[in-house]
Amino acid sequence: MQAPVAAVQIDLSQQEPIPADGVAAALALMHSGKLHRYGETDGKPSPVAALEAAFAAELGLPYCVALNSCGSSMFVALKSAGVAPGDAVLSNAFTLAPVPGALAHAGARPVLVDVADDYTIDFGDLERKARASGAKTLLLSHMRGHICDMERLSALCAGLEIHLIEDCAHTMGAGWGGRATGTWGLAGCFSLQSYKHANSGEGGLLVTADADLAARAILYSGSYMFYATHGARPDEAVFERWKYSTPNFSLRMGNLPASLALAQLGPVLVDRCRRWNQRYHWLTAALAGAPGLLVPTRPAREQYVASSLQFSLPGLGRADIQRFLAHCAARGIHIKWFGADEPKGFTSVWQHWRFFGEAQVLPNAERVMAGLCDMRLPLTLSEADCLAIAAVVRDSLARLEGAGA
Repeated sequence: MQAPVAAVQIDLSQQEPIPADGVAAALALMHSGKLHRYGETDGKPSPVAALEAAFAAELGLPYCVALNSCGSSMFVALKSAGVAPGDAVLSNAFTLAPVPGALAHAGARPVLVDVADDYTIDFGDLERKARASGAKTLLLSHMRGHICDMERLSALCAGLEIHLIEDCAHTMGAGWGGRATGTWGLAGCFSLQSYKHANSGEGGLLVTADADLAARAILYSGSYMFYATHGARPDEAVFERWKYSTPNFSLRMGNLPASLALAQLGPVLVDRCRRWNQRYHWLTAALAGAPGLLVPTRPAREQYVASSLQFSLPGLGRADIQRFLAHCAARGIHIKWFGADEPKGFTSVWQHWRFFGEAQVLPNAERVMAGLCDMRLPLTLSEADCLAIAAVVRDSLARLEGAGA
């Protein structure tokens, strides 16, 4: 057997520094002490209001509400769309824990939809379960940046009278057919958590063109009666319809994360999207043809932002995948796996979400996710780093073959 490739020293969780403008704005804010978004006497627009206005403008939508996380944004979007406790809500099974968490927070009855081989939602299963459950809301996760055929999905939702809420935690700057994710349905929810496309540590942005949904979301977020200071809000008359019947959930964003995020929109985000895809192309090209490794072909109409890479090992059993992951880790490359028996780190799957209260049968998701591997692609990676990662992955697969896997 050939000697193993050399171990590498690559941290797949390493982030780029915050842009200098963001650091300066954060320092000035800390010197001022004005960290809360609402001021009783100041009257000046807050950094949070500026962020809301800037992000709404980038997406071409009239309304944006800043919250303390993307999970909060999804919960508030569901509540603001009228989802009541016990209502059935559809959601694709391939997602991360904040999505089922938002459903549980809203008291919804989750109806999970199966997964296609390319990791996107299964349209046939979606239609069957929509009709069987009577669900009128779909919380669609663009999981790890994989975007389904949004034109087909929109037509299906329209025909079934389903409201679409998009989880865009992994698709800031991405789109389908020239139209941005987050703008296809009733609301879109974006993340500012570290490892996402704009890094403020934590934070969420809810966007919508629906004035009533926006007003309810602002009130739910915890605006008190300061909603007039929001940067991308409906008219006063809309709030009059809701301000006496909408509770304050205290989920609003503060000025500090907003000041960090503002510096990461516009040209900075565009450049990051380009560089993420460059790294994705370097790595997928280096992995092309690796025996037993499958990277799904992405549709031409998908304008993805590949801040991570997913691949499948469909020919390997669980024990062999565990050995493969151990080989990679021993050489410095830590890869996540959606087929593990137990949740680990950020990674879990629907079998782990026992708070749902009932098992859901998802045969294709079970097969696909049993062999689904996942790694971050930080912008700190060089082309040489990507080649080194591919060499470790190839070598780890070859060692399984050499051992008779």
